[in-house]
Amino acid sequence: MAWDEWERLKEQAAGQHPTRLRVDGLPESGGGGGAGTLRHEGGPWTRAAGTAGDLRTSTTTARADLRRSHEGTADGLTGLACLGALKSVLASWDERLGRLRDECGSLEPKLRQVAVILGEVDAEVGNSAEAVTVPGTRRGE
Repeated sequence: MAWDEWERLKEQAAGQHPTRLRVDGLPESGGGGGAGTLRHEGGPWTRAAGTAGDLRTSTTTARADLRRSHEGTADGLTGLACLGALKSVLASWDERLGRLRDECGSLEPKLRQVAVILGEVDAEVGNSAEAVTVPGTRRGE
């Protein structure tokens, strides 16, 4: 969009009554808009990161418990067909829990970074919006 077209659109908008934004479940803002704020909060992302970290820790513990519970089992089952199945199940769960632990370990810092990025986006968008001047209005109104 060309700069003069943008300026013309801003001038036209300044001569009109502001459109009110209404979000379901929230009261309508009074006056000329801008009374409310829409913000991304870091809380949910930070909590999700904490949950991923907790899950990584508990998965590591479960994996160690699973291995420990199978120690010595082979001695009592030598020659039985179920020994092969038991070893197969142990290997399968050990592998699954290891992948889950690794995924949670990878996910935790990414979720924390999202919280940081969204906070930075809020500030950046707010600064950009404040920089726009509309003819016939004063900044801060």
